[in-house]
Amino acid sequence: MIQNKDKYNVAVAGATGAVGRKMLEILEERGFPLENLKLLASSRSAGSELEFKGKKVRVEELRQDSFSGIDIALFSAGAGVSREFAPAAVKSNCVVIDNSSAFRMEPDIPLVVPEVNPHAIGEDPGIIANPNCSTIQMVVALKPIHDKFKIKRVVVSTYQSVSGSGQKAIEELKNQALELLKGGKVSLNVYPHQIAFNCLPHIDKFLDSGYTKEEMKMVNETRKIMGDESIQVSPTTVRVPVIYSHSEALNVETEGPVTASAVRELLAAQEGVCVVDDPENNVYPLATMGENKDEVFVGRIRDDISQERAVNFWVVSDNLRKGAALNAVQIAELLVSR
Repeated sequence: MIQNKDKYNVAVAGATGAVGRKMLEILEERGFPLENLKLLASSRSAGSELEFKGKKVRVEELRQDSFSGIDIALFSAGAGVSREFAPAAVKSNCVVIDNSSAFRMEPDIPLVVPEVNPHAIGEDPGIIANPNCSTIQMVVALKPIHDKFKIKRVVVSTYQSVSGSGQKAIEELKNQALELLKGGKVSLNVYPHQIAFNCLPHIDKFLDSGYTKEEMKMVNETRKIMGDESIQVSPTTVRVPVIYSHSEALNVETEGPVTASAVRELLAAQEGVCVVDDPENNVYPLATMGENKDEVFVGRIRDDISQERAVNFWVVSDNLRKGAALNAVQIAELLVSR
């Protein structure tokens, strides 16, 4: 268990990546009570410097012995790295908040979204898993509906930005757009098909079931976070030519009668949610609205005309912030607030 102190020693593993850099940005923005900050990355990045609170901080190589004296380690360096180094951090009496898929479905490791299941952290956590970006924004919106009406089934289609694939994917989208506008042919490096001016119904690897790993993450993680294995989730995940923010279209069926007006009222009161819903004036959540914001934006809330116990709505959130870095920092804030 983390000792009660005024300030804490924090390490960021994968500090030079897109999410790692965003973690640093959010730690500074939110005034996290830091005593010391250690930046860790691969040997390729060791020796480089990143700015934090106006000062340059040197990046060190991630090693098994990197966590001596560290209270909290934020990991965002991939599942393989997490499996190799997170146990060593725990042995050093450090709590790990891991942004990879490595531990999410381990039964004894909490999978946490602070607005939804803060109690899941438990009294003495070693590793706490950060959920998948597309799952996080969805369950923040689902939580009050499930509490009030009990969700039976969710049909979700995602429209996920290329930043979810990293900086190389952002550059690929930009380069392909320029190539096409000049009348040239596109180069493929990150995605198997052209992403500029296109949509790819393919995120992560395909499984024997025909679903992708990304889609099954949404199924399994939702049930674990919501604490209800009876919730049915039918997902389709799509990569779209947007740089930041994921968008999702949800159809939510409940056990009892539900109305759009009741859902709108519940979501307006939900922590972390911003209702943007005035379609007559062309006001609804946009990917550009979510960029670099902390909230989960919800709009297009309407009754399902084909089913009296269902509603439809649209959800947008910045996948690098609430979908990754912010959620991890919020978990750290929960730890020190106790």
